[in-house]
Amino acid sequence: MKQPLWEKVATHVILVIACVIALFPILWVVSTSFKNQFDVLSSEIQLIPAEPTLENYESLFDPGSATGGYFWNWFGNSLVISVLTTVLSVFLAATAAYALSRYRFWGKRPVTSFFLTSQMFPAVILLVPLFQLLAVQFRLLNTPWALVLAYATTAIPFCVLMLKSYFDTLPIELEEAAKIDGLGPFGAFYRIVVPLSTPGIAVTAFYAFITAWNEFLYALVFLTKPEAFTLPIGVRLFINQFTQNWGGTMALSVIVTIPVMIFFYVAQRYLISGLSTGGVKG
Repeated sequence: MKQPLWEKVATHVILVIACVIALFPILWVVSTSFKNQFDVLSSEIQLIPAEPTLENYESLFDPGSATGGYFWNWFGNSLVISVLTTVLSVFLAATAAYALSRYRFWGKRPVTSFFLTSQMFPAVILLVPLFQLLAVQFRLLNTPWALVLAYATTAIPFCVLMLKSYFDTLPIELEEAAKIDGLGPFGAFYRIVVPLSTPGIAVTAFYAFITAWNEFLYALVFLTKPEAFTLPIGVRLFINQFTQNWGGTMALSVIVTIPVMIFFYVAQRYLISGLSTGGVKG
């Protein structure tokens, strides 16, 4: 049945309005990052800056600004923590998900239920016990490992459930054929299952990376030295009870989003197929 013209027009109008609503905050952040302080505080709405300037970006590297000259420290800390969290989470989640998907053992259902139940509680509940364990007992305060381990506790349960759903869609006959050819369980996993699971692994890696890159609360508690800060902690320094440097805040916010956009652009082909496949079977 052919769709009437008015329905097509109405659909496109609604889609355009939805896109404008979704993209306007992003465009406003980018626009504000190129405005001077006078234009930022102006009551006139200017999506395109009247006098574009790079002073907000230049201030990020100024030792006398809110960053204190620690921008590259923050960027490096965020990158290291996010990459380590991603590698650790994906490795542990992949092995655990494969065991839950392929093997039968006592306690399999309770373990799966535990991973599912852990997603129902907010991460802030774990803040005090993790601080006591990592900062007080292990003395990892102001170290990347404190955040890597803390972030992994929240990322791994989701990654396990996601990868288990993806592994369930793979035919077990491929692994049985590999074992006949002489591969053991680990060989079949790393040479057969992992290459076929690239889309699912890309989704979990993207989630783990985003979780670590954008996280604020744990970083605020575990990091107290300026040189140990991550980028989300650095953003808050531009706003306090006396001053609000919105231009610097927006400039740093734009930079924070760039690595995520690059990650998504590189892995988008795997992300789309991984999300659609992993959500079919649980």
